[in-house]
Amino acid sequence: MLTLHAKRFPDLAPETVPTDGLEPREAALAHAIVDLSLRHWLTLETVLGMYTSQPVRNLEPRMRAALLMGAAQLLYMDRVPPHAAVTSAVEWVKHAIRPKAGGMVNAVLRRVSELIERDSEGRGVRRETWDLARDALPLGDARALALREAVLPSDELGRLEAGASVPRTLLQRWSSRLPTDEVRRLALQTLSSPPTVVCVAHAGEPLPTGLEAHESASHRVFTGSHAELRALLGSRDDLWVQDVSSSGAVENVRDLRPGVVLDMCAGLGTKTRQLRATFPEAEILATDADASKLPILAGVFAGDARVTVAPIERVRELALGRADLILLDVPCSNTGVLARRVEAAYRCGPSRIERLADQQRQIVADAIPLLASGGAILYATCSLEPEENEQIAAWAAQWHRFRIERARSAMPAGGGAEPPSAWRDGAYSVLLRWA
Repeated sequence: MLTLHAKRFPDLAPETVPTDGLEPREAALAHAIVDLSLRHWLTLETVLGMYTSQPVRNLEPRMRAALLMGAAQLLYMDRVPPHAAVTSAVEWVKHAIRPKAGGMVNAVLRRVSELIERDSEGRGVRRETWDLARDALPLGDARALALREAVLPSDELGRLEAGASVPRTLLQRWSSRLPTDEVRRLALQTLSSPPTVVCVAHAGEPLPTGLEAHESASHRVFTGSHAELRALLGSRDDLWVQDVSSSGAVENVRDLRPGVVLDMCAGLGTKTRQLRATFPEAEILATDADASKLPILAGVFAGDARVTVAPIERVRELALGRADLILLDVPCSNTGVLARRVEAAYRCGPSRIERLADQQRQIVADAIPLLASGGAILYATCSLEPEENEQIAAWAAQWHRFRIERARSAMPAGGGAEPPSAWRDGAYSVLLRWA
């Protein structure tokens, strides 16, 4: 899996880690290694680059993948013995590349292991905070792994890029409009593993066990295993996994009384379920431009007389001139949810945001003929970028006679040393009322 990412970097896409045939603990370890490698990619390249004769990015993909995975275990997985991490990487490259490749992997990873400052029991020493020190690596719990020598760049932005594994171009974008402390906070939050947040705003009593309080009264933090979560979601249709900021878009228009609601970018149906619960009298139409998602979406609402799932062209026919409310939860850069979409930061260059904004404008324009008289578009993203948010709303007002109402912007919160109950993703939403 990481070899595929190494071939594509920085244009990464979400991929499922293949774990067929693995025991549950082995599968969990595989997921953890891939996640840490992706989450700390730039950091790992920086550290490994000290001990390779050429930039890590120039190495063949399998070699690069082996070094990244090995270094991720050494630097971020205290429970994996260093010798085991090194040995497994060496043996893998011997078979996957060539026998002599093991020598290079062994030499580089041993140097990485020696770089870590260790206590008397051989565990990596943690500092309580990371103050942009060059001889430490920030961790997801707000602490830092101490190193025996300085490895991070000398300039402050370079240290943040390499330490938090957020590309310089994205840091510069944030720095142009946000205070320095906020840029650092956003970057470091991407290192935290976000909790599983469940929306219980429409759930009946009693609530199931395994849910802990969240700062939002309409949400809870799920604390069980993946298997337990699947069982819970399979047994209850009145709650679903959804972050506070994500649910806020529909929550912000709950006082409306639409007769026909259209979810144009329904994905796997999370917001569709929220729309159904929020507007119990409405007819709900749901579709997605990605036809591969439609069978799953249809399965979620199988037998539901109030929700119609159909291909996008059929939904256009059904909704033409009838939709009182159209939800456009559009594809975006995901910069408000980088802790959940760790691969997104690396592909988030200026040209990609420009292409996304073009796509978002087209989606808005395509939705207009479907609106009923006096209808409205609820436009939503999980982006922090003005080009995808406020500037789209301004464009719709200027060129399509929309009134901008109920604009809502939420910055990411939580992570680090804060409790799971404080977590929020970043998001934006606005109601565009057709004048």
